[in-house]
Amino acid sequence: GSAMSGVRLTERISVVGGGATGLGISHTLDPNVYLLSGGEELALVDAGAGPGEARILKNVRSLGYDPERIGHIFLTHAHADHAGGAASLAEQLGAQVYLSQLEREALENADEEALGLSIARRNGFYPDDYRLDPCKVDMPLRGDEKLRCGDLELAVMPTPGHSAGSVCFLVRIEEGTALFAGDTVFAGGQISLIVAPGSDLLALQESVTRLGGLGVASLLPGHGIFPLEGAQEHIDQAIEAFGTMLPPRSILQ
Repeated sequence: GSAMSGVRLTERISVVGGGATGLGISHTLDPNVYLLSGGEELALVDAGAGPGEARILKNVRSLGYDPERIGHIFLTHAHADHAGGAASLAEQLGAQVYLSQLEREALENADEEALGLSIARRNGFYPDDYRLDPCKVDMPLRGDEKLRCGDLELAVMPTPGHSAGSVCFLVRIEEGTALFAGDTVFAGGQISLIVAPGSDLLALQESVTRLGGLGVASLLPGHGIFPLEGAQEHIDQAIEAFGTMLPPRSILQ
């Protein structure tokens, strides 16, 4: 209703989307969609599933930001809930889309098999009539880039495991280091391992372990809550769990 709005987490970072697994401020399928402010220039981290784009933009405006200033859409991976809204948002805003080279072709061709959408739809995670919109990737990521958004720099970290092309974005803000983690690791050290193409438990273990020792203050995952301080402890819980040979608990269980 009219009470729905974006939520400012820090001076630089707000949540402008989130459905059933988040704040319930946009379409039910949407993961956490973040707005990053680099001063003059803004970016979205992930784009939602598509049907909720008007609500996401409304949430951006509710925080006093002009959506026209969104120049970048940084995608953590190409699963439909995170990337389905990218095509229409990019077109509407004139924004550049960034995604791992490993998932570029699948998103540009809307390859629903390769992206695990077909299997997810059969299992009831998406409505029968949901379709993925193909989206041109302006900037394929190889995983060592430094990206600019206004006066901020984001480091790209490849973190395969949840999907082959999953990446995290690391940015230093006034409050410390923030990690946009996509579906690689969640609050409480949980993970999301699904039976879908590109899902790889050992790759995920390696990826999560590489997130050790970063001194992350804020963890901004694709679903659930977002610890804004002491977040490294949450990541370390996942690393420790992997060390026991039993994977960390899944957020889907």
